[in-house]
Amino acid sequence: MNTQRLIDTARELVADDKGLLAMDESNPTCNERFAQFGISQTEEARRAYRQWIVTTPGLADSISGAILYDETLRQHKDDGTPFAKALLDVGIIPGIKVDLGAKDLATHAGEKITEGLDGLRGRLAEYGDMGARFAKWRAVIAIGEGFPSRSCLEANAHALARYAALCQEAGLVPIVEPEVLMTGDHPLERCLKVTEETLRNVFIQLNCQRVMLEGMLLKPNMVVPGLTCLEQKTADDVADTTVKCLLRNVPAAVPGVAFLSGGQSGELASERLNAMNVRFRGRLPWALTFSFARAIQQPALEIWRGQEANVSLAQHALSYRAKCNRMARRGEYPAAMQGNSTESASRSDSSSNLVTIK
Repeated sequence: MNTQRLIDTARELVADDKGLLAMDESNPTCNERFAQFGISQTEEARRAYRQWIVTTPGLADSISGAILYDETLRQHKDDGTPFAKALLDVGIIPGIKVDLGAKDLATHAGEKITEGLDGLRGRLAEYGDMGARFAKWRAVIAIGEGFPSRSCLEANAHALARYAALCQEAGLVPIVEPEVLMTGDHPLERCLKVTEETLRNVFIQLNCQRVMLEGMLLKPNMVVPGLTCLEQKTADDVADTTVKCLLRNVPAAVPGVAFLSGGQSGELASERLNAMNVRFRGRLPWALTFSFARAIQQPALEIWRGQEANVSLAQHALSYRAKCNRMARRGEYPAAMQGNSTESASRSDSSSNLVTIK
């Protein structure tokens, strides 16, 4: 295991106020999103979609790494360039989603366990040979009446830690993603308690598996009320509660915390990330950044709709949301940038100057 390479890659992924683009939707998930806009659910349509994302001008100004799916890592641009190389050529580190999805946890109704450890060592070696320098594994923790159970928390934490150890053995930086879902009507305080229990279990297991914390990243949820909770909180409330949770449970050795968006709108995710960096920037042991999927891609997908004529405008929308999040990481996300990214993407160059990052 090349420990220095792992440390260097982890630091590079959170350097220069950049974040991650999670373009790792599984084929079924990607097809579902395509179906909403009448886009063909084919391998070629998915390749075309990934191609214009990878070739978006200036994307590397805001994005340090891109998480790919197995199919995507094997695909090429029209000129034959593998997507992984195309990303590296512009300064974006390619990564790979390696879990095989969340399945029902036996005897625990309503709870999930993420699978994919069988054969993972071999898959990691192959992905490394194909250009991946980091990986991601997502665990899903639901909040409901009587759960999460201790069994669910411990099983998922153990799987995350075994995955992380295998990644480091293979020379890939593991992104550890324990996601406490927003689904439900639970208040902020309930999410805080469950997130704390989740992170506590994860770091106990990471220690047991001898995972080097300096060579990994954490991808947690923000601490937020459930989507249907009647009492939603301000961005400052979410920022304070989330950072309090992290300070209690995330060791200082971890280089960075890259939040998932978890179903939040792009604007709301940016606003909350911005609030954290306004209130705590320079006072925390780890970088606070983003690893968003829909919160960056959705406005662009709505524009593209499978039409080649819409690619340029879709790329502008993608770049716009990426820049918004880089500014949020700096604590410089102004209220004027909030609003519909689709509309923003169609404005003149004077609008795009609003989000220029020097």
